[in-house]
Amino acid sequence: MNKKNYVLILVFVIGGIQYVIAQNNRITTNNSIGWYNFFGTFKISEKFGIHTEYQWRRNETITEWQQSLLRVGLNYNLNSRMQFRVGYGWIETYPYGEIPLNGMGRDFTEHRIFEMVQLSHKEGIVDLSHRFMLEQRFVGRYSSINETTEDEFPLLNRIRYMIRVQVPLKGNEIKDKTPYLAFYDEIFIGFGKNVNMNVFDQNRIGILLGYRFNKNIRIEGGYLNQTVQLGRQIEGQNVFQNNNGVILNTNLNFDLTKTNK
Repeated sequence: MNKKNYVLILVFVIGGIQYVIAQNNRITTNNSIGWYNFFGTFKISEKFGIHTEYQWRRNETITEWQQSLLRVGLNYNLNSRMQFRVGYGWIETYPYGEIPLNGMGRDFTEHRIFEMVQLSHKEGIVDLSHRFMLEQRFVGRYSSINETTEDEFPLLNRIRYMIRVQVPLKGNEIKDKTPYLAFYDEIFIGFGKNVNMNVFDQNRIGILLGYRFNKNIRIEGGYLNQTVQLGRQIEGQNVFQNNNGVILNTNLNFDLTKTNK
């Protein structure tokens, strides 16, 4: 069995897991979301770089807050196919939708430490990447209704895996002035002593149309589906959010080593 078949099987397995989970739903809510994201990479040496990103996540497409996510990290490129990253994330989550994530219907802060490895390879005209991420999440919560700010930050652990496939819509490779089509699927699994009802935490599927202007600028946008399981039950029933909407990504790459020469 070749690598392409392995990738197809993996995509179908992930999709099947999501389908089975959806069939066991007792409560489902739906939201229309819009994610507007900036990613900036700053190369500081042959092997090292700085990663920055900000994600402006909205509910009702754009009019209401869903989440604010700021993330920074240090990259180490072992070679052209393997990249490591460690970093920190600051996340603010708001009480959006019919059933908010926080049981009291309040916003909450999360401080996150993460470790990542990304593997990339090419099969014909297809570019594939596999991203594995570990997260140590200090998620704010209120010990009582009388508290006005989060007074507890228990540790939640999560592992993530994302597969991304992209193909050029012109020529045999994605280079300057090339449009492309991309698909990705990412699954999130919680673990550890503080994991709640949501061992399956969430799954994300994206279909994107992109354009690479040059090696420094790439823009893409398309459709996003986010399935989220809440960490609590309501009247003994699991609760899932089915969030669908648009996603827009701006990717910038800066080579600071050239300015130092």
